[in-house]
Amino acid sequence: MKILVTGSNGLLGQKIIKLLNKRGQEYLATSKGENRNSNCPDSKYTALDITEESQVHALISEYAPSHVIHTAAMTNVDACELNPEDCKQVNVLATKYLFEASVKVNAHFELLSTDFVFDGEDGPYSEDQKVNPLSVYAQSKVDAENLLLSSDYENWSIARTIIVYGTAENLSRSNIILWALEALRKGGPLNIVNDQFRSPTWAEDLAWGCLEILNRNEKGVFHLSGGKVYSIIDLVKAIAKHEGLSTDQITEMSSSTLNQPAKRPPRTGFILDKAKEKLGYAPTSLEDSLELLKEELKA
Repeated sequence: MKILVTGSNGLLGQKIIKLLNKRGQEYLATSKGENRNSNCPDSKYTALDITEESQVHALISEYAPSHVIHTAAMTNVDACELNPEDCKQVNVLATKYLFEASVKVNAHFELLSTDFVFDGEDGPYSEDQKVNPLSVYAQSKVDAENLLLSSDYENWSIARTIIVYGTAENLSRSNIILWALEALRKGGPLNIVNDQFRSPTWAEDLAWGCLEILNRNEKGVFHLSGGKVYSIIDLVKAIAKHEGLSTDQITEMSSSTLNQPAKRPPRTGFILDKAKEKLGYAPTSLEDSLELLKEELKA
């Protein structure tokens, strides 16, 4: 295998690179700007602006990967809502350029997607349930998925996931688990929503699942997430309990009071039967991942 990874500076991208290094597999890591991952040798990195069609086609034609893992995306849901053209450029048009370039070299194209493709009225969801996006971000991911789903080319996969957490180097964005840990340790007042339900995903599990799809030559849509659905309030309380921290400063609130630009699905979560059966996927529990996270943060 010869794998090209987009978004290699991001959390998932860094975890994928770490696994590829460990396995001694050949890869080319790409992100916009300079390499911010010390675990990725500069000799295996090249800067790539995925919104530049000619750049994308030139690089994939030259490198000729057997597989492309497309993790790069605009994922700030409210920023997407306020900047729909930017969102379309990064999440839809860039996917189109990458997919078309992959088809030309007959590479397997793997797209990372999201639970937000669903409206959250009927979670947890299996892979074949009907999508119904509620936001600009969600619609952009549905449009990206449809590029693959409507194609005559069949050498592709879609890995949908939910709230990815963990730690890595020089990240441009935090994630809910790291934020909660820091906020709980500070001990100040916390207002947490009680009407949003998700299955947070340990980044290492997701990276493993993405590579296992390729290793097993699987095609189609896969759901890869944590194994348990939590309300956000219960998730934060579970973190506090694990860390032996007080929850007295937490106030429950409705998400409607936040006045967020983008609408969120109230309850998602995934049915993981397909990933368990076809990939041997076994998500790490929240408690076990928090122990692993503690070690990572120490390091």
